[in-house]
Amino acid sequence: MNRERFALQARRLCKTHGAGSALVRAVDEVSLDMPAGQALAIMGPSGCGKSTLLHLLGGLERATAGALWLGGKRIDGLGERALARMRRRSVSFVFQAFHLMEELSAVQNVELPALLAGASPWAARRRADQLLDRVGLAKRARHLPSAMSGGERQRVAVARALVNEPLVLLADEPTGNLDSAATRTLLRLFEELRTAGQTLVIVTHDERIAALADRLITMRDGAFVDDLRMPAAPVGRRAGLLNLGG
Repeated sequence: MNRERFALQARRLCKTHGAGSALVRAVDEVSLDMPAGQALAIMGPSGCGKSTLLHLLGGLERATAGALWLGGKRIDGLGERALARMRRRSVSFVFQAFHLMEELSAVQNVELPALLAGASPWAARRRADQLLDRVGLAKRARHLPSAMSGGERQRVAVARALVNEPLVLLADEPTGNLDSAATRTLLRLFEELRTAGQTLVIVTHDERIAALADRLITMRDGAFVDDLRMPAAPVGRRAGLLNLGG
């Protein structure tokens, strides 16, 4: 198998907690082949293992068993230092709670991962300014997160996630703390990223995000129970989805 054409691959990935009668299978032998440039939405009830799976795919948590490849390279056996380098350069996260540094301005939040990855201050600031302009926040670049709305903070978080040009962007309930208007703005941004070929994995309860994905996986009790390849939606239908109220 040519693994290089896949952004992510997992084989019988498991995450368990406890033992004996108290054993909990948070992720239960999940296998996944995800080509580069695909947008994947993962849905399911709360507690079904969606977020745990996302953390496993991005190296934030270690699997109890199974194998994982990122960009054709096996990563489940990496040491902590190598795993941290991989997260810094190849995979990025967007969380429901934003997780911005409150003492840093928007542009400083966005440039920080680039600086940590070894970019020069000039290059990191230039890239951060470009991304904030891309997400419609050029005029808010010098504001602190406390002076921004929830939707603006989430767009800063998306810009930060893109600063190192990751192979895969992973988002965990990115619209969960947003009002309807901010959700629509973020949906348009994710649609632009999908169209541009950014590999996306989004855990969500929002059916509008699912409708914009190329593929929809449903989880129950730590396992995949449905895997649907979404038909290409006409431009008019996508526009209608992006303009729906919350």
